[in-house]
Amino acid sequence: MASPRLMERVLRIRRIEEDQSRRLLDLALAELAQLERALSEAKQRKRVGRELIRASAMSGEMMDRVAGLEESRSAGRRALSLISCIRAAAERVALLRQDYLSKRTSRLQAETLAEAEAAREAAMSQRHEQQSLDDWYLNRMRSEND
Repeated sequence: MASPRLMERVLRIRRIEEDQSRRLLDLALAELAQLERALSEAKQRKRVGRELIRASAMSGEMMDRVAGLEESRSAGRRALSLISCIRAAAERVALLRQDYLSKRTSRLQAETLAEAEAAREAAMSQRHEQQSLDDWYLNRMRSEND
């Protein structure tokens, strides 16, 4: 098996990769949330535009009606644009989430291997120590019997 030092190095690299992957996922999630907020705002602007149209129909103000139509139309275009951006961002989040989970699994596997290697090394060290004690005791017994 590999040395415990090598296993610790691999484990440290896996942790760094996992952390970096997690940061990228967090950034992508924040971007997606920002896009969703912008979509919500665009929908609200569209509602405000329609309300302005409705109010202008009652008051007879032509400028309010034109402003309401333009507000509603521009908010609708913005919403359509944001929807496609949200789809792309959601796909990116899914890929980054999958990558993060893969890195996490890799780190956990490396951690398990490092722990097993450390336990094996400890057992071997203990066996060597016991063997040394046994040899010392046997040599002492032989020298007393001679």
